[in-house]
Amino acid sequence: MKQILHIISSPKSEASISRILGKKVVQSIQDKYPHAKITEYDLSRIHIPHLTEAHINAFFTPVEDRTQAEKLETSISDKALSTLMSADILVVEAPMYNWNIPSTLKAYFDQIARAGFTFKYEHKGESLLPTGLLKNKKAYIVTSSGGVYSEGKLKKYDFTTNYVKFFLEVIGIEVVDVFRAEGQSTFGRGESLRKGMDSINIV
Repeated sequence: MKQILHIISSPKSEASISRILGKKVVQSIQDKYPHAKITEYDLSRIHIPHLTEAHINAFFTPVEDRTQAEKLETSISDKALSTLMSADILVVEAPMYNWNIPSTLKAYFDQIARAGFTFKYEHKGESLLPTGLLKNKKAYIVTSSGGVYSEGKLKKYDFTTNYVKFFLEVIGIEVVDVFRAEGQSTFGRGESLRKGMDSINIV
């Protein structure tokens, strides 16, 4: 049975374009895998703290040596990691906010980017990047934006999907596709969403 992890980061409610498109992507995956189990991480409702010095110190303290306070500091990260590691397919909603991802999604990424769990440092060929430890997982990225960033003059400013794709691949997850409801300021919300819906293809 496939395990789907649906990560939502828009601070908007159900009218959010990225939420609507993301929900459709999840439904399309369910159509392919009818018995799939879905775990939803709505970062507007789940408190994922931004990193503090206490978090970082706790992460690098061996489990057996952690104080009760340090165990509390790592508890949210530990739960997020456990959920992530059990997932086969990720749907990551990353709407563009001021040319980047919402801060809640960055906080989530910071909580799951842990050496020894999702990546490790090693000398591997000419690559200076760490080695991802999450194998046999694939992801779909869902984004929305006022402008068109998949092509044309704004493409070089797509820091949103480029960063999410880079991050997921660094920790070992294969990014299969990106679905976009883009150009809302040009085409309107409805047309942008329609184009995004039409682009959905689950492989």
